[in-house]
Formats: sequence, structure tokens, C-alpha cells
Amino acid sequence: MFLAIGGPIWEYFSQGGPMMWPLLACSAVGVIYIIERVIAYNRVKGDTAEIVSQVRELLLQHELRGSIEVCEEYAHPVAITMKSGLLRFGKSHEEIEKAMESVALHEVSKLEKRLWFLATVANIAPLFGFLGTVTGMISSFEALAEVGLGNPEAVAGGISQALITTATGLMIALPVQAAYNYFANRVSQFALDMELSSSVLLETFSEIEVEDQD
Repeated sequence: MFLAIGGPIWEYFSQGGPMMWPLLACSAVGVIYIIERVIAYNRVKGDTAEIVSQVRELLLQHELRGSIEVCEEYAHPVAITMKSGLLRFGKSHEEIEKAMESVALHEVSKLEKRLWFLATVANIAPLFGFLGTVTGMISSFEALAEVGLGNPEAVAGGISQALITTATGLMIALPVQAAYNYFANRVSQFALDMELSSSVLLETFSEIEVEDQD
């Protein structure tokens, strides 16, 4: 996530001073966990509406085994949640609902796994950058105290360090924060889908029970 405009990356890195090393670590962590989460979410296969529709249609045809097999075909939180409810068909709605809630919470926990790394990087990268700014300005003032205003080059090094670390910290934080927001939104959508699918399943169970009574 380091960008060098108008010069080699290593030149900017060396001018940034010691704070560039923790910033480099932040950059590496951000890239690694963005890729890891992209791979994890891409493993979620299937469309929520399609899964719910197939399960509901088979249930209304009294094909319980078939509806369970549909859920087993998809590596999707909604399918896993609905399967837990289907396996308890015939029990009280409260028991079925609790079982699905428990599974849904577990699935959300899996989806949120490692997102805190991205949140941490987005928060601390600018702080490392600002710390580099402070240390750079301290160096500039120390140089200014030693050589006075007659040698601006001695002061320029500290100012350059301050600007580079600030820019680097922000350049790391911005894409990582954007990625975190995107992933968090996906988790929220999955959670909503699981909640809605659970409601549809319970409603379908109620329809079947009414049909059986008739």
C-alpha cells in the first residue's frame, strides 16, 4: 500500500525515518487480511433467495429430506442455519428458533473472524504517521537550534520525514478502512439474510401444520 510519487519507494522509505517500519508492518497486515477475507467470503456459494425458495417449495410438498439435501448443497450461512431448523422439524417453534439463532450467531462469528485486524490497522496507521510527524519536527527544531536559519537543508530532512510518515499512514488507513467497511456490510447482510430465512422457515412450518390439521 505504499505509493511513491516522483521517486523510488526505498528513497521515500528511508527519508521517512524509523516510523516507516511499523507502518510497513501495518501495510503488510492490511494486505494479508484483506486477501484472506476476500477468499473466505468468495467461498460462500449460493443465492439466499434461491436457497429459501427451493427449501420452501420442497417443504410444502412434504419433502423434508429433499429440503435438507438442498441446504447441504450450499456452503452458505443461510443454508446452514435453515438446515439446523429443518433437522428439528416437529418440535416446538421456540426450540427450532433457538437452535437457528445459535447456529446463526456461530456463522456470524465466523464471518467476522479477523476483521478486528483491519479495524486495528485502520486506527493505528495514522497514529504511527502522526508520531513520525512529531519526531520529524523534533529533529527539525534540533537542527535549527544547532545550525540556525543559515542552513535550511538541515531542517528540511525533519520536515520531509514528518510529511512522508503522515502521508504514508493515511495512505494505508484509507483503503484498509474502506475494506473493513465493505466486509462489515457483507456480514450485516448475511446476518439479515439468516434472520429472514429463519422467519420464512418457521412460517412454512406453520403452514404445514395447518394443512396437516385440515
